[in-house]
Amino acid sequence: MMKNGFGRKRIIRGMVLDTYCQTDIMTQKNKKQFGVWLDGHHATVVGRANADDENFTVLGVAGNAGAEHNTSEKNEHNDERTLQHKFFKEILSHMQNAEEVHITGTGVSQEQLINYMAATAQFKNTITQESTSNKMSGENLGEYIAAKFNKEMTPRLS
Repeated sequence: MMKNGFGRKRIIRGMVLDTYCQTDIMTQKNKKQFGVWLDGHHATVVGRANADDENFTVLGVAGNAGAEHNTSEKNEHNDERTLQHKFFKEILSHMQNAEEVHITGTGVSQEQLINYMAATAQFKNTITQESTSNKMSGENLGEYIAAKFNKEMTPRLS
């Protein structure tokens, strides 16, 4: 906890409570929080349908069929990259005004999505966190993400 020159606590990303500056504090309940499970070909996005809801529900599902075989390796790579960007855009379309996102799944797709978000103006200040998990149902994913947000998040700006 840090103090400024006047002896009052300084708020860092709204996470430290200060009795003098409570208007600047964002509560966990009011934040736009989302969770994503993804691998290279499928994604499930969960979030709160309304800001007042306690439970996370499935907001959308996205898919990436992958590039078709091409005789040119360069063209096939370009096709894969284009399809991956479309896949990421489809995922992010379900997360308007996201403040915190927890991304989980298998492989390296989580890191790729985090890097894509960091390069996108709308999501560059979104706090992200990642983990690894096996595929789960939408209901289980909602419970998993709720548990992750109920713990104190270690912020990582995209």
